[in-house]
Amino acid sequence: MIRQIHRWTSIAFTLTVIANFVAMALGPVPAAITYSPLPLLFVMLVTGLYMFFQPLIRRSRSAG
Repeated sequence: MIRQIHRWTSIAFTLTVIANFVAMALGPVPAAITYSPLPLLFVMLVTGLYMFFQPLIRRSRSAG
């Protein structure tokens, strides 16, 4: 479940970054558009760290 959330969030993040660059090429960009990828980036950070540390946590629990 976490992996799917991370995957779909990364797709949405990529699309918002592309849209951001297109908007910048067309002229001045409002701050709301400039910062729109940041919430998605935060979700990817949390889910990515969870997936990274999950094997380590399992290993430490089974060793103890």
